[in-house]
Amino acid sequence: MKVHAEMFSWFQVPEDIKKLLVMAAENWENTSDSEHYINQALAKNGENIEVLVAAYRYFYYKNNYHMALQTAVKVRDIIKESEKLPDDWQQLKAILLSRKEDPKIRMLLTAYAASGLVLAKLGEIEPAKEISTQVKEIDDKNEFGSAILLDILTGEDE
Repeated sequence: MKVHAEMFSWFQVPEDIKKLLVMAAENWENTSDSEHYINQALAKNGENIEVLVAAYRYFYYKNNYHMALQTAVKVRDIIKESEKLPDDWQQLKAILLSRKEDPKIRMLLTAYAASGLVLAKLGEIEPAKEISTQVKEIDDKNEFGSAILLDILTGEDE
């Protein structure tokens, strides 16, 4: 598969990072090489949300769940810090409910839900249930998939 960096003009990262991500895609079948490119992109621009999301997807689909979890948590933490969000769930919940259409908050919810999914894949069922329950409290449209994951984890039937 040949992918060209200029195809991703919407992708807000420097050209050298785009090229590293494209190289990772082109070398998908060779995990050692593709992971090397992903790690280079993270080393150069690992605070960029778009790079982190690309890395999360890479690690998730390569079944490297520990690294997928690390990147999802980093996305969540970066947004929490940049938006000055509280750690206390009840305070945070109120903010998330009032701002759930804000793109940054949606990204935070996506990353948080993703961390729940990855925790479930790692066999960490109780933390996965807790995260899924919290996201479900915000997600009245089930856009983040936490209700489905929670149903699977708790064995509830519809």
